[in-house]
Amino acid sequence: MTAARLVVLASGSGRTVENFQDQILQGQLRASIKLVVVSSADLGVVKRAKRLGLAYLVIGKSTHPEFQDRQAALIEAIDGAQPDWIVMAGWLQLLPIPSHWEGRVINIHPALLPAYGGKGYFGHHVHEAVANDRQVVSGCTVHFASAKYDEGPILLQEAVPLPTDATPDQIGSMVFEAEKRVYPEALQALISGKARWQDGKVLWTVN
Repeated sequence: MTAARLVVLASGSGRTVENFQDQILQGQLRASIKLVVVSSADLGVVKRAKRLGLAYLVIGKSTHPEFQDRQAALIEAIDGAQPDWIVMAGWLQLLPIPSHWEGRVINIHPALLPAYGGKGYFGHHVHEAVANDRQVVSGCTVHFASAKYDEGPILLQEAVPLPTDATPDQIGSMVFEAEKRVYPEALQALISGKARWQDGKVLWTVN
């Protein structure tokens, strides 16, 4: 099986990018990261990309102040890398999804969608909401991206039991450990054909 070509989009520390690269180097993920697109040059993900020897490109408000220009630059850069899969790893902008990308863009959300999803629910904001509601379970969700935040069909989820009175930081740490397992697993399922997009739904092949 030929290694899948990935473009990864990130707006944070780059922990997920590094996790993917670790999985690739360990032979657990049959893929190669062709490009990391970042939304700002001063993000931690840039340092990680350099350390890991990954090509990266900055496309954000600093490089393309106009929204339409920024969207066009994103599409051009991603198409230029000829990816099999476009993977969002803490990308904090709504990504345009042209018809030729449909069913090839995936995202991970740090909660069990549809709970705690939608505009404004990202990163620490999600964990704060979960802590404030004194939930006993949270988790993460890998889903196909769509034109609306966190509403694409769900690919894979993992629940994370929470201790009583867990803080947002504790929840974030526990959920990220689940993300490190679930995101590569979901992506490998797509690469291998075990899971696939069909007519806006996720279909799994049961061996």
